[in-house]
Amino acid sequence: MNLILLGAPGAGKGSQAVNLKERYGIPHISTGDAFRSNIAKGTEIGLYAKSFIDKGLLVPDEVVVGIVDARLKEPDCEKGFILDGFPRTVNQAQALDKITAVDLVIDFKVDRATVINRLSGRRSCSCGGTFHISKLDSEYCPVCGKKLYIRDDDKPEVIEERLKVYEETTAPVADYYRAQGKLFEVDATRELDEVYRDIVEKLG
Repeated sequence: MNLILLGAPGAGKGSQAVNLKERYGIPHISTGDAFRSNIAKGTEIGLYAKSFIDKGLLVPDEVVVGIVDARLKEPDCEKGFILDGFPRTVNQAQALDKITAVDLVIDFKVDRATVINRLSGRRSCSCGGTFHISKLDSEYCPVCGKKLYIRDDDKPEVIEERLKVYEETTAPVADYYRAQGKLFEVDATRELDEVYRDIVEKLG
């Protein structure tokens, strides 16, 4: 089962990907995580990607496609995968079609106000945890106890740029897959369990 999770930043794709990974036993591949890993390691590609990510801009297609292509060739992808954060442009979608077949594209529909609220209130931890201030009792991670921080791309001015970029370059990807009859839209403004239920019902 080859899945793509599509939607604006803060639509809840990452949270659903974790649940779907556990249910169907296929890897969750987040290009964002891949870039952050490279950035943390100080690799050349990581530093190059950071110069775009910190401004809310998209990393060039050829860099992203190369990373995804290599990842999909790994053994754990034999039974399928969940792509989160890729493809972000029609060019990337066309490149992916040359690499592998896609079974379903889940488009998380969410309004701008909800996205801004989710992202501006998001706090991250070096252990990998992500939380929202509305559900926190302190500025420390409830899992490992380390101090939480705001990612550069979750700052207000960058959020606005991320949404602008999404609307201009990534939203057309939905039309690309709609034309192929592979698009499934889900109302992502609701609670996580409601969204998850709809997705599982669709996947069977």
